[in-house]
Amino acid sequence: MSASLRNRIILILDKNSPVLSSVQSESYNWVVGSSSAQSVTVVVPLGKTLNPPSLLEVVGGTSGTSVEQPHLHQCSQLIMSKLISCEQVLDGLKGTTEEVPCVVGDEHIWTTDIRYQLSPFNHSHKVAKFCYADKELINKAISASVAARKEWDLKPVQDRAEVLFKAADVISGPKRAEILAKTMIGQGKTVVQAEIDAAAELIDFFRFNAKHAIELEAQQPISTPESTNTALYRGLEGFVAAVAPFNFTAIGGNLAGTPAVMGNVVLWKPSDTAVSASYAVYRVLRECGLPPNIIQFLPADGPVFGDTITSSPHLAGINFTGSVPTFKRLWKQVAQNLDIYRTFPRVAGECGGKNFHFVHTSADIQSVVMGTIRSAFEYGGQKCSACSRMYVSDSIWPEIRQQLLDVHRSIRVGNPVEDFSTFLSAVIDDKAFARIKKWLDHAKSSPNLTIIAGGNCDDQKGYFVEPTIIQTTDPRDPIMNEEIFGPVLSVYVYPEKNYGEVLQLIDSTSPYALTGAVFAHDQKVIDEAARVLRNAAGNYYVNDKSTGSVVGQQPFGGARASGTNDKPGGPHYVLRWTSPQVVKQTHVPLTEWKYPYMG
Repeated sequence: MSASLRNRIILILDKNSPVLSSVQSESYNWVVGSSSAQSVTVVVPLGKTLNPPSLLEVVGGTSGTSVEQPHLHQCSQLIMSKLISCEQVLDGLKGTTEEVPCVVGDEHIWTTDIRYQLSPFNHSHKVAKFCYADKELINKAISASVAARKEWDLKPVQDRAEVLFKAADVISGPKRAEILAKTMIGQGKTVVQAEIDAAAELIDFFRFNAKHAIELEAQQPISTPESTNTALYRGLEGFVAAVAPFNFTAIGGNLAGTPAVMGNVVLWKPSDTAVSASYAVYRVLRECGLPPNIIQFLPADGPVFGDTITSSPHLAGINFTGSVPTFKRLWKQVAQNLDIYRTFPRVAGECGGKNFHFVHTSADIQSVVMGTIRSAFEYGGQKCSACSRMYVSDSIWPEIRQQLLDVHRSIRVGNPVEDFSTFLSAVIDDKAFARIKKWLDHAKSSPNLTIIAGGNCDDQKGYFVEPTIIQTTDPRDPIMNEEIFGPVLSVYVYPEKNYGEVLQLIDSTSPYALTGAVFAHDQKVIDEAARVLRNAAGNYYVNDKSTGSVVGQQPFGGARASGTNDKPGGPHYVLRWTSPQVVKQTHVPLTEWKYPYMG
């Protein structure tokens, strides 16, 4: 067992528990991150007593398992069991290469176009061997899906939802360690970030969307004594293409799973750099009763996949998370092919952001520092919601700067599998490394930019980039308006009296509008910021970091270049994937064609 496991435990606490504030107020090192809709993950050293006493649910434990009035070292064996299981899976995966086929129906298919998923922090390790589906195979999958659509769509929504409920239970229990471990090794996540993503968020997506699908059936139009009116929530007529990113295992499961629970058939294209964990999720869905041909698993070259699906008359929807250029390309292809489609395709997309922290002089400095460190650098800044630009009042900048540097010196960058105390690991692949390095080179060469922390990178063993803080004198430098998707934070220090102008600057600087945060305790400033920044972020935080949206609590998404803002994680997201039919049944005979006024 690693030293970090011997010295720490991970608990899930109810958000309403009085113990949470006690944990946060203690001087020992604690970490809180989003877990499920009702709880947060806390990492605490062993041997500490939490007062007041509270019930602590064991990570991955059987439903109802709890420890009352715990002294942590006394209950460590019980709480550690699931973490040990995860570590055992990690040990078993070291140096191994999983084979991941394309799956159409029950057929596992290999093409000649072989690819490999590499571990970000050790790119000599081939995590998975997989193949690209070619145009012929993609069309085969489309035909098989369309043939299976009617029977699946006619199933009661409770039956379809049961697949997601069962999958959530399996992921919360016997498959939790496997999916966490594959997310850590294949996507470079720390144990806490993998838990937040591949366990908690994925489980929440499955349970909440199944619940919302069932509840939607109860939303019916008004009937009268003369007639009964019924809404039938049909799946879309055709297939949905789910194009998934690398950065969240949960997102891939949601992009494919939500349309499916609404009666759709889906072609799931996982990211090349998340194939292993995505395939594990797909297998869970099949093992939990998902029939063949409802979700096809198709790793593929992006342009080949996009060209093939958009040229099919059966395309009914695209559920996308990824880059703006790719999303625009798909949308343009749909527009060019509108005349061939049987129905107008639904196009939903989330495309990232240039997320901001605005810091007023009335802000709590510690909250600013801790929130910004987490938002900018957790998972190497590779969250769509990560803070990458910060605007700070000059009156408090010296203190914030010093505290940022103090924390920065203690950040551990490394191998998250070997050392569970690692805060962030390598970025996802060589393309990401090269892109981020260009921004670091820009910062080193520009007279308007000063690197005050970090700035180095090394790709000899893994794609490692130091968490970097850059101060700029030009708030419109490209580094303040273009997405970097790496552990790079740019800071503009503004004159305190000009905060109103800075709010306007934030709104107009970047084409994105995904997330943003305002740190202030002056209510007048909070209200003014809310008015000015009303359209600058789809998820907007006051005195909290820009990351960490929780399914069921903060449905996620933004507009402008950030996407179509369909809010996955909320109750209305399922509506995007249904084509309602309203049926009126009249109970009285029609006896006259004339209206009374006609005599």
